[in-house]
Amino acid sequence: MHIPFFDKRPRVALLRLSGLIASRGSPLTGGSINDTVTGPMIERAFAIKRLAGVVIAINSPGGSPVQSALVAGRIRRLAEEKGVPVIAVVEDAAASGGYWIACAADEIVANASSILGSIGVISAGFGADRAIEKLGIERRLRTAGTEKSFLDPFRSEDQADVARLEELLASLHEEFKDWVRTRRGAKLTGDPEALFTGRFWIGRRAVALGLADALGTTDGVILSRWGKDAKVITIGAPRRPIPWRWLPGPESLVMAIEERAAWGRLGL
Repeated sequence: MHIPFFDKRPRVALLRLSGLIASRGSPLTGGSINDTVTGPMIERAFAIKRLAGVVIAINSPGGSPVQSALVAGRIRRLAEEKGVPVIAVVEDAAASGGYWIACAADEIVANASSILGSIGVISAGFGADRAIEKLGIERRLRTAGTEKSFLDPFRSEDQADVARLEELLASLHEEFKDWVRTRRGAKLTGDPEALFTGRFWIGRRAVALGLADALGTTDGVILSRWGKDAKVITIGAPRRPIPWRWLPGPESLVMAIEERAAWGRLGL
């Protein structure tokens, strides 16, 4: 029997981050990872008294680079303030933004079959200019500012817009690469050109390339680092009733499709 006041067992926060990384979630996708929802969870994890360490179980195909950076930055700041080790354990995937967040940890552990990497940036859209022409629809658009109609899907693709988009994607890619280099440093053993192409690997290969440190599981990590008597405090997203106005609609359906597409790019 352990009396809480005299409980000397090491306390380990288990923080579960699962889903698409996006500024907002939906009832259909089951929520998402972002600083608004995830930030308070991270704060609670690091606020535990007599905290011995934080384990972050990650299961994400990626998403918003901004939200990825915000969440990762918060983890890193609190880890340094509290002076506790942080270990990321990859479940199905820590790809793209998911890997960005994983790099906030001091160590990355993965299952042999986990998906890691996808260090790249993607932008997807559509062109409907031919469709509206066939339907006899006239596009009427007025702007103040020569680049305000950037990537308008209802007009033919403009090469100046394409060049600008490629410049933006390249800049974001550099931010991503700089973060991975800063966090993983000399641990990276693979060819940098190959590591940063957007390609991804299974866990065993990721360890060989230096993208992860070891193979393992959440329970195994906690047992090996803090022993069988460790007191694990699990922190997940709060469950709230869904107001009727938030019931699945077109936007929720689009987000669900986007999440399914993100997982699909990983073959999952």
